[in-house]
Amino acid sequence: MKTEYKIFAGVAVFLFAAAAVYGTWTHNASGGVEWIGTVALIISGLLCTMCGGFFWFVSRRIDLRPEDREDGEIAEGAGEIGFFSPGSYWPFGVALSASIAGLGLVFWMWWLIALGLILVIFSASSMIFEYYTGTRHPAEH
Repeated sequence: MKTEYKIFAGVAVFLFAAAAVYGTWTHNASGGVEWIGTVALIISGLLCTMCGGFFWFVSRRIDLRPEDREDGEIAEGAGEIGFFSPGSYWPFGVALSASIAGLGLVFWMWWLIALGLILVIFSASSMIFEYYTGTRHPAEH
């Protein structure tokens, strides 16, 4: 995780520097700071700082991974990474539900927003519990 937090910290430093340069440049060019871009760069820097801080916190609690060590070999990272669903349709349902909620937000239709949020909750819950119930539930002996 040390690699990740260094990447996010570097991007955060760049974004804060870009925000300072952008704010100064727009102030000198037009007589006033262009706040939308400056605030967007600052918020992006804060988000990268948050992610980098999380990875830094996690990196202190776990052992070094092969990519974090100078003498790490590629073969040390081989093996099972985790479980990934081979054929789930629920991510499409979550995306469709979020699109419905977003469409309601764009046109400010409260009933479409509510329907989309209910569908998001249902589809996200179904995706989470897909392997705990139904035909994909492993048989108990």
